[in-house]
Amino acid sequence: MGPSANWSYPTTIKFGAGRISELADQCKAAGISAPLLVTDRALASLPITAQALDLLEGAGLGRAVFSGVDANPTEANMHAGLEVYRAGGHDGVVAFGGGSALDLGKMIALMVDQPVSVWDLEDVGDWWTRANPDTIAPIIAVPTTAGTGSEVGRAGVLTDSATHRKKIIFHPNLMPAITICDPELTVGMPAFITAGTGMDALAHCLEAYCSPHYHPMSHGIALEGMRLVLENLPRAYATPGDLEARANMMAAAAMGAVAFQKGLGAIHSLSHPVGAVYNTHHGTTNAVVMPMVLDFNRPAIEARIARAADYLGISGGFDGFAARIMDLRALLGIPAGLGAMGVEAARLDELTEMALLDPSCGGNPVEMTHEKTRALFEACL
Repeated sequence: MGPSANWSYPTTIKFGAGRISELADQCKAAGISAPLLVTDRALASLPITAQALDLLEGAGLGRAVFSGVDANPTEANMHAGLEVYRAGGHDGVVAFGGGSALDLGKMIALMVDQPVSVWDLEDVGDWWTRANPDTIAPIIAVPTTAGTGSEVGRAGVLTDSATHRKKIIFHPNLMPAITICDPELTVGMPAFITAGTGMDALAHCLEAYCSPHYHPMSHGIALEGMRLVLENLPRAYATPGDLEARANMMAAAAMGAVAFQKGLGAIHSLSHPVGAVYNTHHGTTNAVVMPMVLDFNRPAIEARIARAADYLGISGGFDGFAARIMDLRALLGIPAGLGAMGVEAARLDELTEMALLDPSCGGNPVEMTHEKTRALFEACL
Protein backbone atom coordinates (compact mmCIF):
# COMPACT_ATOMS: atom_id res chain seq x y z
CA MET A 1 0.00 0.00 0.00
CA GLY A 2 1.34 3.41 -0.99
CA PRO A 3 0.68 6.67 0.88
CA SER A 4 -2.94 7.83 1.26
CA ALA A 5 -4.07 11.41 2.10
CA ASN A 6 -6.81 14.00 1.54
CA TRP A 7 -5.62 17.21 -0.10
CA SER A 8 -7.29 20.53 -0.90
CA TYR A 9 -5.61 23.41 -2.72
CA PRO A 10 -6.42 27.09 -2.74
CA THR A 11 -8.36 29.57 -4.69
CA THR A 12 -8.19 32.20 -7.44
CA ILE A 13 -5.40 34.68 -6.63
CA LYS A 14 -4.98 38.01 -8.45
CA PHE A 15 -1.31 38.72 -7.71
CA GLY A 16 0.69 41.85 -8.49
CA ALA A 17 1.26 45.54 -7.85
CA GLY A 18 -1.81 47.68 -8.53
CA ARG A 19 -4.27 44.76 -8.64
CA ILE A 20 -6.42 46.41 -5.92
CA SER A 21 -7.88 48.40 -8.85
CA GLU A 22 -9.80 45.21 -9.75
CA LEU A 23 -11.63 45.04 -6.39
CA ALA A 24 -15.08 46.07 -7.62
CA ASP A 25 -14.89 43.76 -10.67
CA GLN A 26 -13.88 40.83 -8.47
CA CYS A 27 -16.78 41.52 -6.09
CA LYS A 28 -19.16 41.35 -9.02
CA ALA A 29 -17.47 38.15 -10.26
CA ALA A 30 -18.12 36.62 -6.82
CA GLY A 31 -21.80 37.70 -6.98
CA ILE A 32 -21.45 40.46 -4.36
CA SER A 33 -23.47 43.63 -4.96
CA ALA A 34 -23.47 45.12 -1.42
CA PRO A 35 -20.15 44.24 0.26
CA LEU A 36 -19.22 44.99 3.86
CA LEU A 37 -15.52 45.82 4.09
CA VAL A 38 -14.13 44.36 7.35
CA THR A 39 -10.84 45.80 8.60
CA ASP A 40 -9.14 46.71 11.88
CA ARG A 41 -9.21 50.02 13.74
CA ALA A 42 -5.68 51.04 12.75
CA LEU A 43 -6.27 50.44 9.05
CA ALA A 44 -9.71 52.05 8.98
CA SER A 45 -8.25 55.57 8.83
CA LEU A 46 -5.43 54.84 6.35
CA PRO A 47 -5.37 55.92 2.68
CA ILE A 48 -5.27 52.33 1.34
CA THR A 49 -8.61 51.65 3.02
CA ALA A 50 -10.14 54.86 1.69
CA GLN A 51 -8.89 53.84 -1.78
CA ALA A 52 -10.61 50.45 -1.51
CA LEU A 53 -13.87 52.06 -0.35
CA ASP A 54 -13.61 54.62 -3.19
CA LEU A 55 -13.30 51.76 -5.71
CA LEU A 56 -16.40 50.03 -4.31
CA GLU A 57 -18.43 53.22 -4.10
CA GLY A 58 -17.41 54.29 -7.62
CA ALA A 59 -18.75 51.00 -8.98
CA GLY A 60 -22.10 51.42 -7.23
CA LEU A 61 -21.35 48.83 -4.51
CA GLY A 62 -21.78 51.18 -1.54
CA ARG A 63 -19.25 52.32 1.03
CA ALA A 64 -19.82 50.18 4.12
CA VAL A 65 -17.06 49.41 6.58
CA PHE A 66 -16.79 47.60 9.92
CA SER A 67 -13.54 48.12 11.84
CA GLY A 68 -14.26 46.84 15.37
CA VAL A 69 -11.57 44.17 15.17
CA ASP A 70 -9.17 43.50 18.06
CA ALA A 71 -5.58 42.29 17.53
CA ASN A 72 -6.77 38.88 18.73
CA PRO A 73 -10.39 38.93 17.54
CA THR A 74 -13.14 37.64 19.84
CA GLU A 75 -16.73 36.48 19.43
CA ALA A 76 -17.80 39.91 20.76
CA ASN A 77 -16.10 41.53 17.74
CA MET A 78 -17.88 39.00 15.51
CA HIS A 79 -21.34 39.71 16.96
CA ALA A 80 -20.78 43.48 16.55
CA GLY A 81 -19.81 42.90 12.91
CA LEU A 82 -22.82 40.66 12.31
CA GLU A 83 -25.15 43.42 13.55
CA VAL A 84 -23.66 45.86 11.04
CA TYR A 85 -23.80 43.23 8.26
CA ARG A 86 -27.46 42.39 8.83
CA ALA A 87 -28.55 46.01 9.38
CA GLY A 88 -26.89 47.04 6.10
CA GLY A 89 -28.45 44.23 4.06
CA HIS A 90 -25.04 43.07 2.84
CA ASP A 91 -24.48 40.04 0.62
CA GLY A 92 -20.73 39.46 0.94
CA VAL A 93 -17.56 40.40 2.81
CA VAL A 94 -14.37 42.11 1.67
CA ALA A 95 -11.86 41.03 4.34
CA PHE A 96 -9.19 43.73 4.23
CA GLY A 97 -6.09 43.82 6.41
CA GLY A 98 -3.80 41.57 8.41
CA GLY A 99 -4.67 38.18 9.81
CA SER A 100 -7.04 39.55 12.46
CA ALA A 101 -9.24 41.42 9.95
CA LEU A 102 -9.15 38.54 7.45
CA ASP A 103 -10.12 36.01 10.13
CA LEU A 104 -12.94 38.15 11.53
CA GLY A 105 -14.26 38.91 8.05
CA LYS A 106 -14.48 35.17 7.45
CA MET A 107 -16.27 34.61 10.78
CA ILE A 108 -18.89 37.26 9.87
CA ALA A 109 -19.44 35.63 6.46
CA LEU A 110 -19.76 32.23 8.16
CA MET A 111 -22.19 33.18 10.94
CA VAL A 112 -24.70 35.38 9.05
CA ASP A 113 -27.45 32.80 9.49
CA GLN A 114 -26.29 29.61 11.23
CA PRO A 115 -28.37 27.23 13.38
CA VAL A 116 -25.38 26.65 15.72
CA SER A 117 -22.91 28.70 17.78
CA VAL A 118 -19.53 29.59 16.29
CA TRP A 119 -17.90 27.40 18.98
CA ASP A 120 -19.80 24.40 17.58
CA LEU A 121 -17.77 24.83 14.37
CA GLU A 122 -14.32 24.48 15.95
CA ASP A 123 -11.82 22.52 13.84
CA VAL A 124 -12.52 19.21 15.58
CA GLY A 125 -13.34 16.08 13.58
CA ASP A 126 -16.25 16.77 11.25
CA TRP A 127 -17.83 19.54 13.36
CA TRP A 128 -17.88 21.77 10.25
CA THR A 129 -20.74 19.64 8.89
CA ARG A 130 -22.98 21.18 11.58
CA ALA A 131 -23.05 24.43 9.60
CA ASN A 132 -25.56 25.28 6.90
CA PRO A 133 -23.22 25.84 3.92
CA ASP A 134 -25.90 27.64 1.87
CA THR A 135 -25.97 30.70 4.15
CA ILE A 136 -22.21 31.36 4.17
CA ALA A 137 -21.60 34.68 2.41
CA PRO A 138 -18.97 34.97 -0.35
CA ILE A 139 -15.60 36.40 0.72
CA ILE A 140 -13.05 38.51 -1.15
CA ALA A 141 -9.75 38.59 0.74
CA VAL A 142 -7.31 41.49 0.44
CA PRO A 143 -4.22 41.05 2.67
CA THR A 144 -2.31 44.20 3.67
CA THR A 145 0.42 42.32 5.53
CA ALA A 146 2.66 39.45 4.41
CA GLY A 147 2.28 36.99 7.23
CA THR A 148 -0.66 34.86 8.23
CA GLY A 149 -1.74 33.67 4.80
CA SER A 150 -5.36 33.68 5.99
CA GLU A 151 -6.28 34.86 2.48
CA VAL A 152 -5.77 31.31 1.17
CA GLY A 153 -7.14 29.39 4.18
CA ARG A 154 -10.39 27.66 5.08
CA ALA A 155 -10.30 28.64 8.76
CA GLY A 156 -10.09 31.59 11.12
CA VAL A 157 -8.75 31.99 14.65
CA LEU A 158 -11.21 33.38 17.21
CA THR A 159 -10.40 34.00 20.88
CA ASP A 160 -13.02 32.99 23.45
CA SER A 161 -13.21 36.11 25.60
CA ALA A 162 -14.38 34.08 28.63
CA THR A 163 -11.59 31.48 28.68
CA HIS A 164 -8.90 33.37 26.69
CA ARG A 165 -8.53 30.27 24.52
CA LYS A 166 -7.79 30.72 20.84
CA LYS A 167 -9.93 28.38 18.77
CA ILE A 168 -9.62 27.49 15.10
CA ILE A 169 -13.00 27.70 13.35
CA PHE A 170 -13.10 25.69 10.12
CA HIS A 171 -15.38 25.30 7.13
CA PRO A 172 -14.40 24.53 3.51
CA ASN A 173 -16.56 27.47 2.32
CA LEU A 174 -14.42 29.92 4.31
CA MET A 175 -11.90 29.77 1.47
CA PRO A 176 -12.14 33.23 -0.11
CA ALA A 177 -13.75 33.10 -3.56
CA ILE A 178 -11.09 35.48 -4.86
CA THR A 179 -7.92 36.83 -3.24
CA ILE A 180 -6.22 40.06 -4.33
CA CYS A 181 -2.52 40.12 -3.39
CA ASP A 182 -1.23 43.61 -4.11
CA PRO A 183 2.23 44.21 -2.59
CA GLU A 184 1.74 47.98 -2.81
CA LEU A 185 -0.77 47.65 0.07
CA THR A 186 1.99 46.35 2.39
CA VAL A 187 4.46 49.22 1.86
CA GLY A 188 3.02 51.33 4.70
CA MET A 189 3.33 48.64 7.39
CA PRO A 190 5.26 49.73 10.49
CA ALA A 191 8.71 48.07 10.59
CA PHE A 192 7.83 45.89 13.60
CA ILE A 193 4.73 44.58 11.77
CA THR A 194 6.79 43.83 8.64
CA ALA A 195 9.15 41.89 10.93
CA GLY A 196 6.50 40.06 12.96
CA THR A 197 4.27 39.11 10.04
CA GLY A 198 7.29 38.02 7.99
CA MET A 199 8.47 35.78 10.82
CA ASP A 200 4.93 34.35 11.01
CA ALA A 201 5.23 33.32 7.36
CA LEU A 202 8.61 31.74 8.15
CA ALA A 203 7.14 29.89 11.15
CA HIS A 204 4.35 28.47 8.96
CA CYS A 205 6.83 27.24 6.34
CA LEU A 206 9.31 25.90 8.90
CA GLU A 207 6.74 24.03 10.98
CA ALA A 208 5.04 22.58 7.91
CA TYR A 209 8.41 21.45 6.56
CA CYS A 210 9.23 19.74 9.87
CA SER A 211 5.78 18.18 10.41
CA PRO A 212 5.87 14.37 10.20
CA HIS A 213 2.62 14.14 8.22
CA TYR A 214 2.66 13.05 4.55
CA HIS A 215 2.01 15.92 2.13
CA PRO A 216 4.79 16.26 -0.49
CA MET A 217 3.13 19.22 -2.26
CA SER A 218 2.98 21.23 0.96
CA HIS A 219 6.49 20.05 1.86
CA GLY A 220 7.95 21.48 -1.35
CA ILE A 221 5.99 24.72 -1.03
CA ALA A 222 7.24 25.10 2.57
CA LEU A 223 10.86 24.80 1.48
CA GLU A 224 10.60 27.43 -1.26
CA GLY A 225 8.59 29.66 1.11
CA MET A 226 11.48 29.58 3.60
CA ARG A 227 13.87 30.65 0.84
CA LEU A 228 11.67 33.59 -0.14
CA VAL A 229 11.45 34.80 3.47
CA LEU A 230 15.17 34.46 4.24
CA GLU A 231 16.12 36.33 1.06
CA ASN A 232 13.40 39.00 1.06
CA LEU A 233 12.39 39.81 4.64
CA PRO A 234 15.65 41.67 5.44
CA ARG A 235 15.18 43.68 2.23
CA ALA A 236 11.52 44.55 2.93
CA TYR A 237 12.43 45.53 6.51
CA ALA A 238 15.38 47.74 5.49
CA THR A 239 13.75 49.30 2.41
CA PRO A 240 9.95 49.48 2.85
CA GLY A 241 9.38 50.58 -0.76
CA ASP A 242 11.17 47.56 -2.29
CA LEU A 243 8.18 46.19 -4.22
CA GLU A 244 10.00 43.07 -5.44
CA ALA A 245 10.85 42.07 -1.86
CA ARG A 246 7.29 42.94 -0.76
CA ALA A 247 5.82 40.79 -3.55
CA ASN A 248 8.05 37.84 -2.65
CA MET A 249 7.02 38.16 1.01
CA MET A 250 3.36 38.24 -0.01
CA ALA A 251 3.88 35.03 -2.00
CA ALA A 252 5.72 33.44 0.93
CA ALA A 253 2.86 34.29 3.29
CA ALA A 254 0.31 32.58 1.04
CA MET A 255 2.69 29.65 0.58
CA GLY A 256 3.06 29.24 4.34
CA ALA A 257 -0.68 28.96 4.79
CA VAL A 258 -0.96 26.45 1.95
CA ALA A 259 1.95 24.48 3.40
CA PHE A 260 0.58 24.23 6.93
CA GLN A 261 -2.14 21.90 5.71
CA LYS A 262 0.74 19.49 6.45
CA GLY A 263 0.66 20.54 10.11
CA LEU A 264 2.02 23.07 12.58
CA GLY A 265 3.88 22.38 15.83
CA ALA A 266 5.23 23.69 19.11
CA ILE A 267 6.00 27.22 17.82
CA HIS A 268 2.27 27.78 17.35
CA SER A 269 1.04 25.77 20.33
CA LEU A 270 3.25 27.96 22.58
CA SER A 271 2.47 31.28 20.91
CA HIS A 272 -1.32 30.80 20.76
CA PRO A 273 -1.82 30.77 24.57
CA VAL A 274 0.74 33.56 25.08
CA GLY A 275 -1.14 35.71 22.55
CA ALA A 276 -4.52 34.90 24.07
CA VAL A 277 -3.43 35.69 27.67
CA TYR A 278 -1.00 38.58 27.09
CA ASN A 279 -2.37 39.97 23.78
CA THR A 280 1.09 39.82 22.16
CA HIS A 281 1.60 40.05 18.39
CA HIS A 282 1.24 36.51 17.02
CA GLY A 283 4.07 36.56 14.48
CA THR A 284 6.48 38.25 16.87
CA THR A 285 5.67 35.64 19.54
CA ASN A 286 6.38 32.89 16.99
CA ALA A 287 9.74 34.53 16.25
CA VAL A 288 10.64 34.65 19.96
CA VAL A 289 10.09 30.92 20.55
CA MET A 290 11.39 29.67 17.16
CA PRO A 291 15.04 28.97 18.12
CA MET A 292 14.08 27.17 21.35
CA VAL A 293 11.56 24.99 19.50
CA LEU A 294 14.19 24.17 16.85
CA ASP A 295 16.52 22.95 19.62
CA PHE A 296 13.68 21.02 21.28
CA ASN A 297 12.84 19.23 18.01
CA ARG A 298 16.46 18.71 16.93
CA PRO A 299 16.58 14.92 17.57
CA ALA A 300 13.70 14.42 15.12
CA ILE A 301 14.52 17.03 12.46
CA GLU A 302 18.31 17.42 12.30
CA ALA A 303 18.78 15.59 8.99
CA ARG A 304 15.74 17.28 7.44
CA ILE A 305 16.92 20.77 8.45
CA ALA A 306 20.40 19.97 7.08
CA ARG A 307 18.79 19.18 3.69
CA ALA A 308 16.89 22.49 3.83
CA ALA A 309 20.10 24.35 4.69
CA ASP A 310 21.74 22.89 1.56
CA TYR A 311 18.86 24.14 -0.60
CA LEU A 312 18.88 27.55 1.12
CA GLY A 313 22.62 28.01 0.58
CA ILE A 314 23.36 27.92 4.32
CA SER A 315 26.54 26.08 5.35
CA GLY A 316 26.87 24.17 8.61
CA GLY A 317 23.74 21.99 8.48
CA PHE A 318 21.38 22.26 11.45
CA ASP A 319 23.69 24.56 13.43
CA GLY A 320 24.14 26.85 10.45
CA PHE A 321 20.37 27.05 9.94
CA ALA A 322 19.76 27.77 13.65
CA ALA A 323 22.42 30.50 13.56
CA ARG A 324 20.71 32.09 10.53
CA ILE A 325 17.42 32.24 12.47
CA MET A 326 19.20 33.93 15.41
CA ASP A 327 20.84 36.44 13.04
CA LEU A 328 17.50 37.21 11.41
CA ARG A 329 15.83 37.74 14.81
CA ALA A 330 18.60 40.15 15.83
CA LEU A 331 18.37 42.06 12.55
CA LEU A 332 14.59 42.49 12.99
CA GLY A 333 14.77 43.53 16.67
CA ILE A 334 12.80 40.51 17.92
CA PRO A 335 12.77 40.22 21.76
CA ALA A 336 15.21 37.61 23.12
CA GLY A 337 12.65 35.73 25.22
CA LEU A 338 9.04 35.62 26.38
CA GLY A 339 9.98 37.40 29.62
CA ALA A 340 10.70 40.52 27.58
CA MET A 341 7.10 40.31 26.28
CA GLY A 342 5.66 40.32 29.81
CA VAL A 343 5.18 36.57 30.30
CA GLU A 344 5.41 35.62 33.98
CA ALA A 345 7.00 32.42 35.33
CA ALA A 346 4.09 32.14 37.79
CA ARG A 347 1.69 31.44 34.89
CA LEU A 348 3.73 28.77 33.11
CA ASP A 349 1.60 25.89 34.44
CA GLU A 350 -1.54 27.56 33.07
CA LEU A 351 0.14 28.32 29.72
CA THR A 352 1.44 24.74 29.51
CA GLU A 353 -2.09 23.34 29.95
CA MET A 354 -3.35 25.71 27.24
CA ALA A 355 -0.50 24.76 24.89
CA LEU A 356 -1.26 21.05 25.26
CA LEU A 357 -4.91 21.71 24.29
CA ASP A 358 -3.84 23.58 21.15
CA PRO A 359 -4.46 21.60 17.94
CA SER A 360 -0.98 22.55 16.63
CA CYS A 361 0.57 20.08 19.11
CA GLY A 362 -0.33 17.17 16.88
CA GLY A 363 2.03 18.27 14.10
CA ASN A 364 5.13 18.64 16.28
CA PRO A 365 7.90 16.15 15.37
CA VAL A 366 8.65 15.46 19.07
CA GLU A 367 5.74 14.42 21.30
CA MET A 368 4.68 17.25 23.62
CA THR A 369 4.18 15.93 27.14
CA HIS A 370 3.33 18.22 30.06
CA GLU A 371 6.87 17.95 31.44
CA LYS A 372 8.58 18.66 28.11
CA THR A 373 6.24 21.53 27.23
CA ARG A 374 6.72 23.18 30.63
CA ALA A 375 10.52 22.87 30.24
CA LEU A 376 10.27 24.35 26.73
CA PHE A 377 8.32 27.35 28.09
CA GLU A 378 11.04 27.85 30.74
CA ALA A 379 13.69 27.82 28.00
CA CYS A 380 11.66 30.48 26.12
CA LEU A 381 11.37 32.84 29.09
